[in-house]
Amino acid sequence: MSQVPHQVESTGTGSALYMALEVGATRWLLTFGLGVATPVRRKVMAAGDREALRREITAAKRHFGVTAETPVQSCYEAGRDGFWIHRLLEAEMVVNVVVDSSSIEVNRRQRRAKTDRLDGEKLLRMLIRHWQGERDLWKVVHVPSRETEDARHAERAITTLVAERTRQRSRLHALLALHGVRRRITMRLGDQLATLPDWAGEPLPPGVVARLEGTWRLLVQVETALRAARQAQRVAVRDAATPAAVRAARLAQLVGIKVGSALMLSKEVFARDLRNRRQVGALSGLVNVPYQSGEAAHDQGISRAGLRQVRRVIVELAWVWVKWQPDSDLTQWYQRRFGGGGPRARRIGIVALARKLLIALWRYSEQGIVPAGAVLRA
Repeated sequence: MSQVPHQVESTGTGSALYMALEVGATRWLLTFGLGVATPVRRKVMAAGDREALRREITAAKRHFGVTAETPVQSCYEAGRDGFWIHRLLEAEMVVNVVVDSSSIEVNRRQRRAKTDRLDGEKLLRMLIRHWQGERDLWKVVHVPSRETEDARHAERAITTLVAERTRQRSRLHALLALHGVRRRITMRLGDQLATLPDWAGEPLPPGVVARLEGTWRLLVQVETALRAARQAQRVAVRDAATPAAVRAARLAQLVGIKVGSALMLSKEVFARDLRNRRQVGALSGLVNVPYQSGEAAHDQGISRAGLRQVRRVIVELAWVWVKWQPDSDLTQWYQRRFGGGGPRARRIGIVALARKLLIALWRYSEQGIVPAGAVLRA
């Protein structure tokens, strides 16, 4: 087996200055070093203070005795702040990597010391090992362009609106159930709230009517925003003015795939630089996780380490695919393997079908290869 070559570690003047960032809401902890065996330098600065960042980098270079032209290589954990910190560091000519925090190795003891100082030192050591060539040390997050990242907000806003609509509808049902009222939520319900009778035929109390009317107004606002967002999706796909819209228009030609799902997959999956089916499956989290130790060997189920919204949509599309594409090879495979089983077997099978379907749609989006046996719209 080939071994990854390691560079000779410096204990004095190094070829690069390493910097690990512990990012907080109000302050950042910067941990500098030249190598694993050298002392570190820690400094605290206000979050996002660009001038302070420049000063600390310059002071760290003087402290370690390296030249002003020495490159700086940094890292921080992906989190709430997203990628603007990465773009700030790049603007300051710092070579940065964004790390998936769940991929960082930790002590498995039940109680372990955890402080920003210890986390910063650990990040620094792992950053040095990363640039010395150690593979599979952690997972580096792909940083999208500013435009690509911004384009994803439309579909994510629709997901938020759908969840909010469900919440408001459930609240209406719960308030009506307090007084034994069962009503379907239609667009005419708002005009009937003040006159609805309770279980005994009496008018509803004014307190619950006020809450019902307030909840109804929120629901109407959510429904209006949701209709406008979905209309904007249809216009975007029809105009095909962006690469994501072009991909979505191609996907929407398949029977059973609507514009919303096509756009979400195009922006969240197919807009990334994915090179093979393994990367596609890993992004969705629909890959099995084996466990083997000695004589014990079993499957731990899917990893669920990818994008949750992609996993939700592609599983829903798998059920739709079985219904609207019955003659496709994917549906025939599912029916042979799982169609004759019980509900649990069919649910397990639909997850396997979802992974195969996502890979097939990726190939169709990238190379124009129509899934075998699939039917296109006229």
